[in-house]
Amino acid sequence: MKILFTGDSITDMGRCRTTNYQYDSLGFNYTFFVAGELGVKSPNQYQILTRGISGNRIVDLYARFKADALNECPDVISVLIGVNDVWHGIASNNGVPLDIYERFYNMLIDDAHRDYPHIRFMILEPFFLKGSATEENFEQFKQVYEYAKTAEKVAREKGCIFVPLQKMFSEKAERDGAETYLYDGIHPTIAGAKLIADEWLHCFEKKIK
Repeated sequence: MKILFTGDSITDMGRCRTTNYQYDSLGFNYTFFVAGELGVKSPNQYQILTRGISGNRIVDLYARFKADALNECPDVISVLIGVNDVWHGIASNNGVPLDIYERFYNMLIDDAHRDYPHIRFMILEPFFLKGSATEENFEQFKQVYEYAKTAEKVAREKGCIFVPLQKMFSEKAERDGAETYLYDGIHPTIAGAKLIADEWLHCFEKKIK
């Protein structure tokens, strides 16, 4: 089974662009932990590819989706996108409105299923916490909650698997401090990446494996 992860910097996190060999190319992100767990439980049964690009919004992901994702002919595509659609609006007036976010997310899945009806999608919930990157504009960042609801709506309507993450991070942050899991309120620490991987694996093993 070939599993392809795509999205923004949270999926990027230092991945190598020059090799497809999964354990050299994954970077220091949640996909590394997923690959390790699946590799131990089911040796030689999975190929893991990572195609995250730092700074991407849904429109950027859509523009490269055929070349970076569909042309690899994966069995499963896992998508985490949304925080930059809000963040870029706050920082540079270059965000993606919620209705456009929803439209492009639907187009992404519809286009894939038109030519590759076998592909299963896992949609990860965008998330954030209060941290150095979000504290100054924390109230504006709360828009991420609406993008998360929209991602869940798309997953439900398109028959995709939704991976919830915000509640988990919020509860962990309340107990241990946000910086323990998201070092700037957006990007995961190693512990945060492991939490994402664990939740992803739970949903994967329950719904796909």
